[in-house]
Amino acid sequence: MAKITFMGAGSTVFARNVLGDCMCSPALCDSEIALYDIDRKRLEDSEIILNAINKNVNEGRARIKTYLGVENRKDALRNATFVVDAIQVGGYDPCTITDFGDSEEIRSSQTIADTLGIGGIMRGLRTIPVLEGFARDMEEVCPDALFLNYTNPMGILSGYMQRYTDVKTVGLCHSVQVCSEKLLEKLDMKDKLEGRVETIAGINHMAWLLDIKDKDGNDLYPEIRRRAAEMNAAQKHDDMVRFEYIKHLGYYCTESSEHNAEYNPFFIKSKYPELIEKFNIPLDEYPRRCIEQIKGWEEERNSILKDGKITHDRSKEYASYIMEAVVTNQPYKIGGNVINNGSIENLPADACVEVPCLVDGTGVNPCRVGRLPVQLAAMNMSNINVQLLTIEAAATKKKEYIYQAAMMDPHTGAELSIDDIVKMCDELIDAHGDYMKMYK
Repeated sequence: MAKITFMGAGSTVFARNVLGDCMCSPALCDSEIALYDIDRKRLEDSEIILNAINKNVNEGRARIKTYLGVENRKDALRNATFVVDAIQVGGYDPCTITDFGDSEEIRSSQTIADTLGIGGIMRGLRTIPVLEGFARDMEEVCPDALFLNYTNPMGILSGYMQRYTDVKTVGLCHSVQVCSEKLLEKLDMKDKLEGRVETIAGINHMAWLLDIKDKDGNDLYPEIRRRAAEMNAAQKHDDMVRFEYIKHLGYYCTESSEHNAEYNPFFIKSKYPELIEKFNIPLDEYPRRCIEQIKGWEEERNSILKDGKITHDRSKEYASYIMEAVVTNQPYKIGGNVINNGSIENLPADACVEVPCLVDGTGVNPCRVGRLPVQLAAMNMSNINVQLLTIEAAATKKKEYIYQAAMMDPHTGAELSIDDIVKMCDELIDAHGDYMKMYK
């Protein structure tokens, strides 16, 4: 019987999806589930909801127990088979609010701010010390557990865990498994979905649909390129940045346009403010989304807690399928975030890359991809540089690496002077207070 520990169980909707999926798996339905969080109220909510799912779809077979606070963290982790990480250090309020800031220099450069840019750097720096604590506990009480990281910034956090701890770690995202499906639906090519074959590789939130063929082996890219160009020329829509990638780079990217708008120096530019409208870029999107999600969750929570009528259908999240493959030794293919070590030949060995992986009883086994087209590798490197410097800052606690990470950020470096970048970093470190005290 497996033990599944969920770190950040107060992330109720996500915990429900991942753990509900596990309850829908015959190989995992009788697991011991440990819910860990530092927020009592949200932890209690998660417990009520997961108990309802366990009762309604799983005949009560899972054993669910909660663990509140750092003092109980080791007990939550003890003898775990799998550990799922879905934390947000500092939450929306105060830390996300602080990341976006009050000054135009900070705020204008971001849409989501959880992956790259100054927001992604700050989020990574305040989260790594918490993950370091998780890692040391895991090395002591569950050294063989597989750590499934869902927390952003994925490349920074997973890369740190894989390089600086002994914890077996794979980073997981939601984008890879739906990338080509959403693209073909967008371009009215739904008839090509069944039986398609594809290859996706790169880095988290900037992996590339390298090739895609229909069930008969026909290359779909020529038609994709034609239709994407026509759509961008004819109408406003929510994927214009990625379609512009196809036009100029030749390939489609896994993660959304609102994310990718801030990972490069091309679209959010003070000298060209008209580009925001032209490419339909939602500045400050993440704070708005957080507010809507908090409100939506409160309404859903009240409804669930009122009548306990909640069911669950297995989602497309990788976590339960990975656990199932490990427990049963039945192979399963994922797109996972792992240390490169040659999987992609023209990216650094110590970079965290997103590549096809085969999962079975031996764990997560990355596949060799070879070389990316040089322009795609160049785009990835512009992000990897920031990730590696942020990891170095976290490992050494040296401020100069924080400054350098922000300097190398494609958008920040294109918009601000070095002096302004240093000033912005210092202001944000101070504004984050105790969350960033280790870097002062």
